[in-house]
Amino acid sequence: MTISPASEISADPALGQAVKAADRAHVFHSWSAQSLIDPLAVAGAEGSYFWDYEGKRFLDFSSQLVNTNIGHQHPKVVAAIQEQAAKLCTFAPAFAIEARSEAARLIAERTPGDLDKIFFTNGGAEANENAIRMARLHTGRQKVLATYRSYHGATANAIALTGDPRRWPNETGVSGIVHFWGPYAYRSNFHAENEAQECERALAHLEATIAFEGPQTVAAIILETVVGTAGILIPPAGYLAGVREICDRYGIVFILDEVMAGFGRTGEWFAADHWGVTPDLLTFAKGVNSGYVPLGGVAISGEIAATFAERPFPGGLTYSGHPLACASAVATINAMADEGIVENAKHIGETVIGPELRAMAERHPSIGEVRGLGVFWAVELVKNRETREPITPYNAAGAANAPMAELAAACKQRGLWPFTNMNRFHVVPPCNVSEAEAKEGLAILDEVLTLTDAHTV
Repeated sequence: MTISPASEISADPALGQAVKAADRAHVFHSWSAQSLIDPLAVAGAEGSYFWDYEGKRFLDFSSQLVNTNIGHQHPKVVAAIQEQAAKLCTFAPAFAIEARSEAARLIAERTPGDLDKIFFTNGGAEANENAIRMARLHTGRQKVLATYRSYHGATANAIALTGDPRRWPNETGVSGIVHFWGPYAYRSNFHAENEAQECERALAHLEATIAFEGPQTVAAIILETVVGTAGILIPPAGYLAGVREICDRYGIVFILDEVMAGFGRTGEWFAADHWGVTPDLLTFAKGVNSGYVPLGGVAISGEIAATFAERPFPGGLTYSGHPLACASAVATINAMADEGIVENAKHIGETVIGPELRAMAERHPSIGEVRGLGVFWAVELVKNRETREPITPYNAAGAANAPMAELAAACKQRGLWPFTNMNRFHVVPPCNVSEAEAKEGLAILDEVLTLTDAHTV
């Protein structure tokens, strides 16, 4: 893709001010105290970059919300949306539509095992809502187990499943969702000394949780295959297989949430492919079409699909399998296959991001751990490597979050748009990021990490 050089970007500050004024007057933003935010007015985007109305260009190391896996404004996807709009803009889910059928076929070809039926939603939260509904109806049980370090969406069940602090103000107190500790060797809750111990003890903890909750009451266990926003936590070898075995033994539905990790992000079509594990249900969104049109879904095993062969599934959405969204998914998947984008993500992770971040860890005392796969990496920042005290407290805000806010501001000033969460910097550029672009962003990160180094003791 040809990227417009900065010299070709037309500045229009007056229009930018008008856009900003209308936003501040009328747009209510998510996850925000409305009077405390200052949204950037964006004029355009292409590939791994976007720019504002002043003509300032940013390298997008966030992939927006870790969803523009194919980059901004991919011409094949834009053309597919335009062509579908001219042909058939929308149609109800009860009909067979070419774009919907083809999107489902292409997704089913790439999902692991026999996950051959696709239920389409508008995004990842709805995908998880419907996966939970399927699991409960399939098993006749109600409880669902999820980890504390997780994010599954902002709708009712999805936010209750979530482990991060966004759950707290949204809890209803309704019974049925139980949280447990997943593996995280760097900050082990099991006093593990190595990855093997972490795996063994995490599985023992999960099985004990099931025993005390009553196996006959547990409908499903839901895990992010690779935990995303809550830390980009790579499961230790054997963990996912161990969860699969526990689910099989107790008749529990195993759900893998691949909303963030799927469609090339980890250097495989799905993160589950790294460990050869097939869940009963797999949820997806984001990278399926890079968010060009809202789309998500649930990939369903043959056994669970059979539950609803003659029994109606009591769920649906007006825009399930929307033609414009599905057409963009078809174009995205085909472009990713034709252009080797999944392979590129793996290559960039193995030869650029991983080595560069590990080298940075040797130079910067504020780096406690580097971990990741493909274009899905986290740099965990600490005050002290020996104690592993985070550079900012858990869920810090205001002055307590100053070191991370300072880091993010310095990145933006230098033309790098960061993804930070808690005490971490996440390196999550598009899956088709070039080596040169990846190195450009990492060089800026290397420079600004001197700011967090100043907070170490």
